[in-house]
Amino acid sequence: MLFWHSQPEHLWPSPGELYPGPPSSLLREALPLPYLKQEEPPNIPRAEPPCPAFQYVLCAATSPAVKQQEETLTYLNQGQSYEVRMLCNPKLGDATQGLRLLKSVVRVVFHDRRLQYTEQQQLDGWRWSRPGDRILDIDVPLSVGVIEPQVLPSQLNTVEFYWDPAKRTSLFLQVHCISTEFTPRKKGGEKGVPFRLQIDTFKPSDKELSPEHLHSAGCLIKVFKPKGADRKLKTDREKIEKQPVHERDKYQTACESTVFMECSPWPEPSSGPHPPLSPLALTSPNSCKLLSAERLCSSPPFALDTLGGSPAQDLNPGASILETQQWLHRHRFSNYCRSLANFTGTDLLKLTRQDLIQICGAADGIRLFNTLRARPIRHRLTLYVAQEASRQENEVPKNPDSGFYQEISLDELSAVELVGKLAELLALPANQIHRLFHQGPGGILILLSDQVVQNLEDESYFVAVVKKVQNPDGYYLVLT
Repeated sequence: MLFWHSQPEHLWPSPGELYPGPPSSLLREALPLPYLKQEEPPNIPRAEPPCPAFQYVLCAATSPAVKQQEETLTYLNQGQSYEVRMLCNPKLGDATQGLRLLKSVVRVVFHDRRLQYTEQQQLDGWRWSRPGDRILDIDVPLSVGVIEPQVLPSQLNTVEFYWDPAKRTSLFLQVHCISTEFTPRKKGGEKGVPFRLQIDTFKPSDKELSPEHLHSAGCLIKVFKPKGADRKLKTDREKIEKQPVHERDKYQTACESTVFMECSPWPEPSSGPHPPLSPLALTSPNSCKLLSAERLCSSPPFALDTLGGSPAQDLNPGASILETQQWLHRHRFSNYCRSLANFTGTDLLKLTRQDLIQICGAADGIRLFNTLRARPIRHRLTLYVAQEASRQENEVPKNPDSGFYQEISLDELSAVELVGKLAELLALPANQIHRLFHQGPGGILILLSDQVVQNLEDESYFVAVVKKVQNPDGYYLVLT
């Protein structure tokens, strides 16, 4: 029976054996990699695990409070330099044959899928709150074998460098953001969001051709304020030690170093200030191509007359990606078309209020949630009015709907609003209605002011009597 550890063992030669040198050199001792615990009968052949061509090792201990079958978690201190050893397997000569220099891209990205939707907005907000700072940096004086390190000002969370696989390479990285900077409440380091530290290695090619991808691997990290990672690691160890023996078996054994696990390559950002991100970037970064979304977001706003619906139309659960993008444009959510580029109507309607706040921010997130689940607006006052049928033909313009009650909805509860609605209903010019009366007790005529309109009972019904006057030329309306 085989018991697999969460981090596979690759019995490669130590850096000292692989890159021989004088004793006075800066070579460190062999890195203690995690071991493979196994118990199997001697008569059953053992299958060797596949050995990758490259391996990256972060010199920081993993947390002991991670359950079996889950990805390891490593705690880092903000601004502290951590070594990442870049190893190339000499046994796989075909994979590395003829390679002199390799290009590697290191990124710190969000592990939480909901934050991946709004990565660009999150990074822009961090840039605004921390002007001049970077999320990821290379400590060049401590690094060994790093050639032409590049830090792009437009990409705060990415660094690039070249390295020789035949020589010893140690990269020292610094992460300057902490996990709680991207949480809504920003309280307590333990509640901070996890990051993914990922390295993608490429074979450089001619300028006209894109580099050939060779290997990608990453690990899960959480970043604390200075010395916070050490305290958190100590707390986790004490927590596991207090557990019963049978409960301890549910957790992974902590390792003194973190071996990056192989993963899919991170998608390269497209040209433009706001590259689109795939919602499935964590599980399959290169599985979705946002071509239609790119055209949507780069094209002019949609014309409402070509969309086949009114601006107040509800989102259909069966709406396609294109129809969902059109709905977002109609309801003034164009800024989030890129973040929601792969969403159908069903996907969008399944998001909770908290999900939308994390994607769109507090103000627009609440507005989008209310728009998706909008109920018909109830007006403040509803009246039913019919025009008097027994009238002279020369008194007012003809109205084919006279004699039937029709609904009038008021929101401002003002006399001017009521006059405008009655003029539209009775087909009269609004500027020619000089007085509006309400027939009170005993047949008296009460001039309808704003206060009288506000005191009308909801869903009352009236008959509108139109009286034509000569001086000034116009009409009086009486609601009986």
